[in-house]
Amino acid sequence: MEEREDQILSKAVDVFLKYGIKSVNMDDMSRHLGISKKTLYKYVKDKHDLVERALNFHSKREDCLIKEICNKDENAIDQAFAIMEMVMDMLSNVHPSIIFDMEKYHPGVFGRMMAEKQTSIYECMSQNMKRGKKQGLYRSDLNEDMVARIYIAATRGIFDPMLFPGNTADYKAIYNELFRYHIRGIAGDKGREYLAEKVKSIKKSQPK
Repeated sequence: MEEREDQILSKAVDVFLKYGIKSVNMDDMSRHLGISKKTLYKYVKDKHDLVERALNFHSKREDCLIKEICNKDENAIDQAFAIMEMVMDMLSNVHPSIIFDMEKYHPGVFGRMMAEKQTSIYECMSQNMKRGKKQGLYRSDLNEDMVARIYIAATRGIFDPMLFPGNTADYKAIYNELFRYHIRGIAGDKGREYLAEKVKSIKKSQPK
């Protein structure tokens, strides 16, 4: 029962991310999932319940992936790039209206998810910066608490429709610029040298 429920929530997340939340009703969802609406209602009470549980499932899955990266024994810049690639992959599949839909139609779900995500990002960024300072890759005078909070504010700004209108926003491109801005700002001399070589290596590996 639990495994089947997880499969439904996982597929529901993919549908919401691809098409948005408001535009998908329960008939649409059951069709995308390949199950009857009656079967879907065995697992969720209504659409709001589905949105809450599906996005909670998605958030926890993301947190697990990030923790796996953070627990690997590698240098801080490689770790930061691994997290960046994971986030970029996730953002490439996000429908432009997803944040607007959540804020307007499911504000409670959105608020809880953002609070949990803020805690997760803070812990991850703080850990990464402490590691980078010990490895001599990041600036020795780096205030990881302050920078982690600045980074959280910046990531939230990605989804601000006043800054980046939802119908034109390219979340992946915006986050890529934010990451580059962040990593260059916190890197020390040794880190900038390593960063330059890493960027060269990435560019060489990319198909022409």
